[in-house]
Amino acid sequence: MAKRRQSTCERLQKGQPLNRRQKRELAAQLNSAEPGFEIVHRHAAGIDIGNESHYVAVPAGRDEQPIREFGSWTADLERMAQWLKDCGIESVVMQSTGVYWMAVYEVLQSHGFQVNLVDARGTKNRPGRKSDVQECQWLLRLHTYGLLRSCFLPPESIRRLRTAWRLRDRQVKEAGGCVQQMQRALTEINVQCIIRSAISAE
Repeated sequence: MAKRRQSTCERLQKGQPLNRRQKRELAAQLNSAEPGFEIVHRHAAGIDIGNESHYVAVPAGRDEQPIREFGSWTADLERMAQWLKDCGIESVVMQSTGVYWMAVYEVLQSHGFQVNLVDARGTKNRPGRKSDVQECQWLLRLHTYGLLRSCFLPPESIRRLRTAWRLRDRQVKEAGGCVQQMQRALTEINVQCIIRSAISAE
């Protein structure tokens, strides 16, 4: 029995890659006036995470400037959260980019937003070159129609334990490497001493 081919939306929801044709079709459908998708998150926002600044997009009509740039420091993150509240946003989506998402995640969650963290591999489906502004708009569109799958995040206590365990593991490995280097240096010194003793004896 032949396997049923998955639709573009099914592949996107499961985090599977799209080919070029599927990317073009999806982009054209989402950019049309009537995409034909059910709106899952009506009060949503998309955030493109960066190391120096973050671009945030809200639905048109919520603000005179629906796309804004905020800094990565705490005061600006607080300003971002207040702006999202003023725009009536309830759900936020962003990519798990390095470690830069962590501060944004903590601040927004503390303000009561439903924060959805998604894998960047599942959102890189927009054809052509992308800017930060286009990326936050793309995330907003995909999240509005429920086309993104959130990453699993363990509880905060587990995340802290995991961070400490990874740090310990790295330090143990580095300590092992240092011991090996000392042993090698001592071996080389020992060999040199033996050679010198042999030369002196002659």
